[in-house]
Amino acid sequence: MISRIIFVASLATVARSSQPGAPAPVAAPMRDLEWGQINFIHTTDIHGWLGGHLQEPQYSADWGDYISFTSHMKKKADEKGVDLLVIDSGDRIEGNGLYDASNPKGKYSYDIFGEQTVDVLCTGNHELYQEDSVSREHNTTVPKFKHSYIASNLDYIEPETGNQIPQAQRYTKFTTKNLGYNVVALGFLFNFDRNANNSVVQPVEETMKEEWFQNAIREKPDLFLVVGHVGLRMKEFEQIFKVIRDQNWYTPIAFLGGHAHVRDTRKFDDMAYAIASGRYFETIGFLSIDGIKKKSGSAPSAEAATVTFKRRYIDNNLFGLHYHTGLNETTFPTELGRNVTRLIAEGRKTLSLDNSFGCAPQDLWMSRSPYPSNSSIFSWLETQVIPDTMTNEERKDVPRLAIVNTGAIRFDIFKGAFTKDSTYLISPFVSRFNYIPDVPYAIASKVLGLLNSGGQVFSGALDTRYLTIPEQAVPRSPFFEMAAAAAADDESKLPLFIEEDALQKPLSGANRLSKQDEGKGEGDDPELVGGYTTRDDLGDDGDDAVHSPIKFYAVPNCIQSKISFPTPGNDTTPAPDPATVDLVFIDYVQPWVITALKFSGGDYSTGDVKVYSNSTLTDIIAGWVKGHWKKNC
Repeated sequence: MISRIIFVASLATVARSSQPGAPAPVAAPMRDLEWGQINFIHTTDIHGWLGGHLQEPQYSADWGDYISFTSHMKKKADEKGVDLLVIDSGDRIEGNGLYDASNPKGKYSYDIFGEQTVDVLCTGNHELYQEDSVSREHNTTVPKFKHSYIASNLDYIEPETGNQIPQAQRYTKFTTKNLGYNVVALGFLFNFDRNANNSVVQPVEETMKEEWFQNAIREKPDLFLVVGHVGLRMKEFEQIFKVIRDQNWYTPIAFLGGHAHVRDTRKFDDMAYAIASGRYFETIGFLSIDGIKKKSGSAPSAEAATVTFKRRYIDNNLFGLHYHTGLNETTFPTELGRNVTRLIAEGRKTLSLDNSFGCAPQDLWMSRSPYPSNSSIFSWLETQVIPDTMTNEERKDVPRLAIVNTGAIRFDIFKGAFTKDSTYLISPFVSRFNYIPDVPYAIASKVLGLLNSGGQVFSGALDTRYLTIPEQAVPRSPFFEMAAAAAADDESKLPLFIEEDALQKPLSGANRLSKQDEGKGEGDDPELVGGYTTRDDLGDDGDDAVHSPIKFYAVPNCIQSKISFPTPGNDTTPAPDPATVDLVFIDYVQPWVITALKFSGGDYSTGDVKVYSNSTLTDIIAGWVKGHWKKNC
């Protein structure tokens, strides 16, 4: 069945986003939302982008606009006599100056996020990397959303007593407002093991053995809701689905996941689907369920109802938000939405996030350009930034290999002003650089290849997919398989690109309806803007705005720079390799580096590791830009 698309060619009704300096959204052909009895609006992996995207018109709405949007959508649900729940599935921090540039981190963003009404939310792994962020989550976000926050497999260590307590309630039961459906909701994190010492993440398979979980899945609700910071193709959701389904043959199950930074919908069976809603507040997910059979008392249903699931991936801009609510520039903003927009603008101004360090002479892409290439951000780091900046004064003349994992970079650089905010968008982490001195070059030179090829050298917690960008680390996605083929040097399985939606099969053409379906000649079509062209388990019509596709290339797990190596003389003889080098690496990759060295014949341990630089990658990039790019655009 071909979904209905509305073509809007005029820009006359398009309003500018609320944040100063944000670009106006671009008109696009639109697909309507398909409502059901229970509907979900979903965000995940926001990573602090509460101000929206100030360089990308299709994602330029801010958190205040989102608050206005959900308020209007709740009213529409009431008018339709159906239910609507607002969900967030974690990774709300790290990745934007509004969070990362303040002292303490999150000084503004916790309060701004907290102005939204969220019906169910859970924790992401980024809330757990640092002890301070774990504490802030426990002492700020959990109390704010006391009745909505679920932590099925996460505990907190109280600093005063050392007691291990649940981060929040393990599960919750509630009845929906309009139709009175009974819902049992769970909230999980994937089996994350790099969390700070004041938190404990219990593996999902162990959690499911506990008495409370066994009691929860023996409830007889009309719907099980599983909110999780879990990729839809990861094993954890599969495990949860199988255990719930074994006890409840005919109960619908809705999974709302994240972590993989992709738009995706997965079918588990005819009555169980999962949605993931992208990254960085680019996407607002919409999932609807219709045909739910209300149970009588506590008796289980004797047969399956005919249940249907529908989804949309909403581009986060005012053009689309106005379209889906049926409102305009005047009627759309709510008082609370305006106030939150103002709080964001004030926070950004106080933090000087728009202060420019320099002017980027071109776009530098994480995945929209091949690596290596002149437009790859990783080539730029490898050949320019790291060689110019990776120096320890006491060892500045010692040849060195410097390794950075590609996952340390989180966003592209756009041609134009490179601001204080840009540094945090690109690399928000507090990772610094360590080194092992005087490693035989014959051993050190093997490390990069092992980090990029993975294999049996690494397993479990040291799986090398944790080194690369989240989009590429999704098990069984085409991008994941493409990276594996590249590592195996199997060119027959290595396409030049897949489309940027993350990672479903490439679509042919521009993902638009045929001329006869559109009812318009080609000359009447608005020009399509590049963006997500998602294919998932429900088809290729999930994106609310019709886009032209974008190419997306695979990247390695890690890159490496050679610095202060011997140079060749005037003749054609190549320079000899140094006998030993300092092996420098961003501290996140240290466990993998130690393992790779041992496999390469180097008897090294953490006791051999020393601090090379206290500057973070964020600091290094900002310093390089100040020194190399002209100030004004």
